[in-house]
Amino acid sequence: MQKTMRMPVFAYKAINDSNAFVQGTVSAENPRSARELLRTRGLVVESVVTNEKAAGSNLLLFRRKNRHASKRVAMVRELSTLLAAGIPLLEALDSQAKQHRGAFQTSLLLLRDRVAAGGTLADAMREQPGIYDPLSLQMVEVGENSGTLDRVLDQLANFSERYLQLKDRVTNALFYPVMVFLLSMGVGMFLMTIVVPMLLDNLLEADRQIPWPTRVLKGVSDTLRTHGLLIAGSALAMGITTVAVVRTERGRRLWHNVLLKIPLLGNMSRKQEIARLALIVSTLLKSGIVLLHALEIAGRSIKNTVLREAVEQGRAAIRSGQEIGPSLDATGEFPPTVVQIFAVGQQSGKLEEMLQRLAENYERQVATMSMRLASLLEPVLIVGLAMFVGFILFATVLPILEAGNVLQ
Repeated sequence: MQKTMRMPVFAYKAINDSNAFVQGTVSAENPRSARELLRTRGLVVESVVTNEKAAGSNLLLFRRKNRHASKRVAMVRELSTLLAAGIPLLEALDSQAKQHRGAFQTSLLLLRDRVAAGGTLADAMREQPGIYDPLSLQMVEVGENSGTLDRVLDQLANFSERYLQLKDRVTNALFYPVMVFLLSMGVGMFLMTIVVPMLLDNLLEADRQIPWPTRVLKGVSDTLRTHGLLIAGSALAMGITTVAVVRTERGRRLWHNVLLKIPLLGNMSRKQEIARLALIVSTLLKSGIVLLHALEIAGRSIKNTVLREAVEQGRAAIRSGQEIGPSLDATGEFPPTVVQIFAVGQQSGKLEEMLQRLAENYERQVATMSMRLASLLEPVLIVGLAMFVGFILFATVLPILEAGNVLQ
């Protein structure tokens, strides 16, 4: 297939039919062609400048934030509906671009310009790898080649919605424990650096011997007040170092390997990734992609490095002529149920349906485990905060009670 030549990107400022100021980017061979293209859209052009770098920086900012996943899903769903209604692709992309602002609108306008220049939608999406993942690219390419782009986009939207729902359920379940932990840290720092010194000053002025809980409390408080910035800086440096190490290939693999071995959390992470694997393979098989290619795409979509390597090992074994069940079982990373479903599904010709059921089952299990984890962490954090505050109260009140007993 001949690759479409990438044309320059120009930034423009113009006025639309409603006399409103608009700006964005457009792809054209030269500034003159860009102006003519904008005029065909009913815009009064004020300026057109070469802006490949600006467009790239906007998309880079979009990639870093990565907070418009729901917009992408809605766009895919609406694009599928428009195409199914017989609306041409260019008009459908124009309609979607008018509904958004900022970096996501820039992405849609670039898609529209690439398609208008004669490229395919898959090639246009491939130029924005930070926004459109390999799964979307492959499915769109299959849909364009088979003439079923509307149905393929509908399947892609179904998958994306289910994945976002699973991610939201896990995030929402863990949100409250995380907030309690952060609140506990904030309350603890406030008590130890502000409240405790004020309460202990009067007791220390009496020059009496204070009990050991109070001495421990005072020592911790003095350390935080004296070396608080150093401690905070050291913790920040350790955090940055840890993140930097985890971002390396070796560090990421070590962390993912440790994560899978953590009780409850590791099981939940494994099942979440397997559910994503099963759902992607099932969706790709329904779109007409062969199993080996589907496993390759699904493997690249898995975030856990250990499981990604296991999928690639299984795929290599299948390519060498082995059965899918023994190939996945040899990696040692997949539960027997998953191995059996792949083996039986391939033999019976119902692999798509069985993987769909596996994904639904594991999604329910992940949601249940996340709720259990949240239910376990909430009382632990609350009791820990209560014990911490109780110790501060006990260590503060104890010398007062002892002083009262001495006076009596």
